[in-house]
Amino acid sequence: MLTVAVAQLLILAIALAGTFENRIANRTLAALLVVLAAIVTPWLIGFAGFYDKWRWLTFAPFQITLAVAPLLYLYVHALVFARWPDRGWRHFIPAGAQFAFLFGSFLLPIAAKDRWADASGGVYGAATDLGVVIGLGLYGRAALRLLRGYRAFLTEERSDDHRYAGRWLSRAIGGLLVLLAIWSGYNLWNWVSPLGYRGLMGLYVVIAAVALYLGIEGWRHADRPFPRLAPRPAAPAAPVRDWRADGERWAAITRAQGWQADPDLSLAMLARRLGTNTGHLSRALNDGLGCNFSTFVNKLRCDAVTDAIRAGRADDLLDLAFEAGFRSKASFNRAFLAQHGMAPSAYRRLHGSKRE
Repeated sequence: MLTVAVAQLLILAIALAGTFENRIANRTLAALLVVLAAIVTPWLIGFAGFYDKWRWLTFAPFQITLAVAPLLYLYVHALVFARWPDRGWRHFIPAGAQFAFLFGSFLLPIAAKDRWADASGGVYGAATDLGVVIGLGLYGRAALRLLRGYRAFLTEERSDDHRYAGRWLSRAIGGLLVLLAIWSGYNLWNWVSPLGYRGLMGLYVVIAAVALYLGIEGWRHADRPFPRLAPRPAAPAAPVRDWRADGERWAAITRAQGWQADPDLSLAMLARRLGTNTGHLSRALNDGLGCNFSTFVNKLRCDAVTDAIRAGRADDLLDLAFEAGFRSKASFNRAFLAQHGMAPSAYRRLHGSKRE
């Protein structure tokens, strides 16, 4: 079971490392998958008898557990900003210390290595287990906060914000936080009553499962061009203006031109077409019309669908949705329900032809 999981993780890591889009993020995820595969490896080879046959493998630096949480956070940061944070290497100081300890111990002669393992094993295990628990908790929360901020940014900048919202990534981070609880429970149990290889097997199966989910979903989204989070330039100083009037005027122009039907429409793109800047357009939508950019565009798209239904068009609802600018059935249904309080099919039964 572990062999199959590790093989798939390494294949996914190689594939991610070779992608062109989101290169920094995908290579960070590839590194995370390799680290997780390495963490599982001692259990894989231990059951196969490697450590019994080759005692010099003791302290082989496979399990750099303190690198997991930083790599997860840096992957989310690279997806959102297309780069690591400044001096991002500092996040790996604990992992570097862990590697140095393992590698230095690995180089010891066999007899000295055995004595050192007996002397240091308990303290090292307790320190690294505590570090993993603290790291996953802190970095996991930081990654979730970053995602929430990114989603708020997307609703103001993109009409297809759902494509980049990273719901799958939230679930993966949530899975890692669940893993945190499981890991903590196993560690506590192991400290009270040593579990040995067989007893700890469940923990490493869970680690492999969470890693595979993260790798597969990361690969599915590897070539998606995530918009880069950047501070919006402040709008130039201007006399007090009627933002509601501007919003209504720009909404009427957008509807008349049919620009909302462009599935890739963004705040910057619409501002250029309207002959204004993103600061003024955002202000007109938020302060004037009381909605963010995503809601504004999706309302116009839903209006196009309801106009077609009321006009008696018998086209399939999904065809009408695509024609209006939606990219998927899920995004259409979600926006329509938010706008009209009912499903599109229910709206058609009330206001359109009998065909569904």
